[in-house]
Amino acid sequence: MRIVDVCAFYSPYGGGVKTYVRRKMELGARLGHEIVILAPGERHEIIEEHEGAVLATIPAPLLPLDRRYRYFDDEPALHAALDRWKPDFVEASSPWRSASMVARWQGSAPRALVMHADPLAAYAYRWFGTIANRETIDRGFSSFWQHLRRLDEGFDLVVTAGRDLAARLTEGGLSKIVTIPMGVEPGYFSPGLRDENLRIELLASCGLAPDATLLIGVGRLAAEKRWPMVIEAAEAAAVRQPMGLILIGTGTARSRVISAIGRNPHAQLFEPTSSREQLARVIASADALVHGCEAETFCMVAAEARASGLPLIVPDQGGAADQFVEGQGMLYAAADPVSLRDALGRFVETTPLFHRLRATADAPSTRTMDTHFEELFASYRAKAYSRAA
Repeated sequence: MRIVDVCAFYSPYGGGVKTYVRRKMELGARLGHEIVILAPGERHEIIEEHEGAVLATIPAPLLPLDRRYRYFDDEPALHAALDRWKPDFVEASSPWRSASMVARWQGSAPRALVMHADPLAAYAYRWFGTIANRETIDRGFSSFWQHLRRLDEGFDLVVTAGRDLAARLTEGGLSKIVTIPMGVEPGYFSPGLRDENLRIELLASCGLAPDATLLIGVGRLAAEKRWPMVIEAAEAAAVRQPMGLILIGTGTARSRVISAIGRNPHAQLFEPTSSREQLARVIASADALVHGCEAETFCMVAAEARASGLPLIVPDQGGAADQFVEGQGMLYAAADPVSLRDALGRFVETTPLFHRLRATADAPSTRTMDTHFEELFASYRAKAYSRAA
């Protein structure tokens, strides 16, 4: 099949979507499909082309809030591009305007909306969650739910990566939900990459001795990631047990993160690395991954940490919670800094080594991206065949 992915979240500057797209292009070709990634860019351009895979762009303006990204705004141009590529199956990877454009395309190919984002959890629940419950917030955002139900009517499948989002969409009236969890990029992450000397160096950068606990957080510096909450909770927990925090990331909330770190020598912010091998070694050398965001649809970094043999300290909602295994870290109440502080304290009290040994033994069972794509493409093929029949 020729699968055209209208990939609104793709950016050449990296991130989880870029990793996902790269693996999709590689594996899709190997499985006998032609993968076309259609992304917003400066101009009409073929960025990459090799056997079984193409990365192409059409002109699109910069996103005002984050100028590393662009957004589709020209529906006729998008429809013309789909007409030119003549897909057997079409994906839309954003629940915003571009998904509506894909739904209105007059081509005959079946199509899927892949929910790589959870706007309600990332924005509405975060903004108003302290003054209202989710049911009340959902009523206030009824127009967005109506938009999602219209998309459900315009697509053959609505694909989610986790149980939490799938359940909420089903409760909200969507009827075409298929849950296909994502996975980690194979060949990179392993407990065998743990480097005790690197761990000691990272703790030293936090002004701590080797007997302290080393936490790591990885991801965009964005408001929904709640890094200031993570920093403050780790600092509070460190009053009782020595604890260092290494954050790796960049983004629009960088100044807030730096402000939250302040003069705390036990928390350090590092720029992200382009080397997957180096990142995998750093992750494997920590004692636990800590994460603050309950709006993840899958939480790639939590899966990568699991594959690295790391315990997880994550919120009890969203994609990060889907990665949690009892006895391999701690769950805490989402968006609750006191609950996170207490979870960090319990983690140390119950011996990080105990949690890590169990996580290391479980690491080989971590799902890979290849399994995800095999199942995703199989669902597309089945839908295309049933549509043709």
